[in-house]
Amino acid sequence: MKRRPSFSLPVTVVVLVIVFIYFSTIFVFVDRWFGLMSSPGVMNAVVFTAVAVMCIFNYSAAIITDPGRVPSTYLPDIEDADNPIHEIKRKQGGDLRYCQKCSHYKPPRAHHCRVCKRCVLRMDHHCIWINNCVGHANYKIFFIFVVYAVTACIYSLVLLVGSLTVDPQKDDQQIGGFFRSIYVISGLLLLPVSMALSVLLGWHIYLILQNKTTIEYHEGVRAMWLAEKGGDLYKHPYNIGGFENLTAILGPNILCWLFPTSRHIDVGLRFPTAYDNLSTRAASK
Repeated sequence: MKRRPSFSLPVTVVVLVIVFIYFSTIFVFVDRWFGLMSSPGVMNAVVFTAVAVMCIFNYSAAIITDPGRVPSTYLPDIEDADNPIHEIKRKQGGDLRYCQKCSHYKPPRAHHCRVCKRCVLRMDHHCIWINNCVGHANYKIFFIFVVYAVTACIYSLVLLVGSLTVDPQKDDQQIGGFFRSIYVISGLLLLPVSMALSVLLGWHIYLILQNKTTIEYHEGVRAMWLAEKGGDLYKHPYNIGGFENLTAILGPNILCWLFPTSRHIDVGLRFPTAYDNLSTRAASK
């Protein structure tokens, strides 16, 4: 399902940064290091362009893809014997989760977003950089975007450093003024962005391996503390094992993990679909 994007200053900034880094990498770093007409130059330009295209495609898809709406007909089936998982409110006597703002019950793993003003299935967080929530329908797309963004930034940094190792006499002639500004701005952009995105990538790899969302991680910290306080052992109910957690999010075909089109199965969504078997397995562990 697509959503109509609206103007967002953070999204505009990201687009401008992507465009600047792309043109700087191709027409400055690659050109000065190899020459765009040479075989190594063409090869690096083609590879970097392919990574950049995938990065932009997934970024656009993360923006326009609806993260997942709670069906208007959803009602929790508390008498379903095959459904041992029913998330309840932490307060108010353990009632089933009900959203007062949306006026409907919330399925497991769904949360209300104050920015989007609606409940989102398997909500991870609201991201200002895509002006959208990251949820069930676009989580994989968002993750793949981060993978390609990290790859592009590190690749560009390598080309930046490599282009500075060219003949010093040629360097003195070309790097003054305009070229020097490009190198300075690119370095100031690429270093912090690469580090921030690498940390973000590592964080979401951890979440995927545990089959958690960012919200569930923070809720789990409190639940673990309460369980240990009561002498119990807390275990995340949707964790079905490292590899199966990966395939549940990224899809069963490893060759399609870096493409946004492969189907994935999200453990814990209680609708009459293929999720049911995995949810039951998760609860039994």
